[in-house]
Amino acid sequence: MIAIPYLTALTTYFSYGLLFVFGQIRDLFSKIFDWWSSNNLQGYAPICLGLEDFYIRRLYLRIQDCFGRPISSAPDAWFDIVERYSNDNNKTLIRTSKLTRCLNLGSYNYLGFAAADEYCTPRAIQSLKKYSASTCSSRVYGGTTVLHNDLEESVAKFVGKPAAIVFGMGYVTNSAILPVLMGKGDLIISDSLNHNSIVNGARGSGATIRVFQHNTSSHLEEVLREQIAEGQPRTHRPWKKIMVIVEGIYSMEGEIGKLPEILAICKKYKAYTYLDEAHSIGAVGKTGRGVCELLGVDTADVDVMMGTFTKSFGSCGGYIAGSKELIQYLKYTCPAHLYATSISPPAAEQIISAIRVILGEDGSSRGAQKLARIRENSNFFRSALQKMGFEVLGDNDSPVMPIMLYNPAKIPAFSRECLKQNVAIVTVAFPATPLLLARARICISASHSKEDLIKALEVISRVGDLVGIKYFPAEPNKQQQDGRVKLE
Repeated sequence: MIAIPYLTALTTYFSYGLLFVFGQIRDLFSKIFDWWSSNNLQGYAPICLGLEDFYIRRLYLRIQDCFGRPISSAPDAWFDIVERYSNDNNKTLIRTSKLTRCLNLGSYNYLGFAAADEYCTPRAIQSLKKYSASTCSSRVYGGTTVLHNDLEESVAKFVGKPAAIVFGMGYVTNSAILPVLMGKGDLIISDSLNHNSIVNGARGSGATIRVFQHNTSSHLEEVLREQIAEGQPRTHRPWKKIMVIVEGIYSMEGEIGKLPEILAICKKYKAYTYLDEAHSIGAVGKTGRGVCELLGVDTADVDVMMGTFTKSFGSCGGYIAGSKELIQYLKYTCPAHLYATSISPPAAEQIISAIRVILGEDGSSRGAQKLARIRENSNFFRSALQKMGFEVLGDNDSPVMPIMLYNPAKIPAFSRECLKQNVAIVTVAFPATPLLLARARICISASHSKEDLIKALEVISRVGDLVGIKYFPAEPNKQQQDGRVKLE
């Protein structure tokens, strides 16, 4: 867990308190002067009400120019950002026709497939001509093409499972599958930092939910032992089934899950395991097969494997891989398969082609080169940031590296100053993170050259000094160390 410095926590609380107080004062004056021009219908309660509405109006809107920036090109290593301006203190943003070419450190384009590719792009275009942009139907009616069957076979083979099912949206893959697999009388034990799609899916299932400390296998065992001993609430009957849900790489922390330890505990207590590999599949492992390959875990030990195609494969959608019986059951019962429009055929072809490139089935070694490059880029960039004095979360080999900002004033300052120097950074704050733990999240791609990374480090270092987010002393560079040795 993150240990926030005492002084930093104090100043962050003070900053939020100041924003809250001034926001409440402004709301009070608004009620006094604008009571006669209320937009609410007579007799109706306001649709937007409460602290969430207050947060959006008085905090988020002040810095909304740092979020949702429209782009006008493919999300490659460099992309074009559409410039915007505001005439009403950031309440509304007006797009201009001006474009700014920026280094892209925000997109999930881990292997560089989001831009035009010599192997994938022609095939995706050909599938567009043959199948059109959409099937305009769910899978069980007229929405299954040859590409969808090929994609499911390719995914199952790639992740090392007997069968797979694919969906048109990654978020829905979690939120729609969990209510099908789990229900009343079941127990879900979830990592405390699991993605919102897992949280919503677990809540929608009707199962009892318990949380264990992030990536802490000892606490997981403690929770499991306690819940098995107590049984269901009130009746104390044994649980119908227990499922432990973890991620491969945690998207807001960049940390790799302790999968071997967690699987050992699940085996010991006969609990099912559900692994979300949204950010790890295709990005880590010698052949891109995710954390199971990276950590030496047999995929047969993981009961349900989930992943998305929006990160490493340059497409959209998600998948569930498991036993043939599990996948057949999902095809008969999952609403996302029965009612939602199937994944776009060109998107399906893009994924199939990307998997072939990764595995070298395109007749080249580009896939292996991409995997080696993202690993080298990620470790080089993380090491350099740490040496500069930034507080960087995550593990080696992870392409996700959050830089801690903490203070609310530093969120827009860091984002805007980087943009001025043509580096596009994603900042993340409450409610996506805890109130005190705002951060900038950098995503490294195999499409980044060494020159791109060096430029980004120079800009981030300058802005870090300006904003004051280097919370640790910087390591002396090699020239300074050599100079000291000579003097001694």
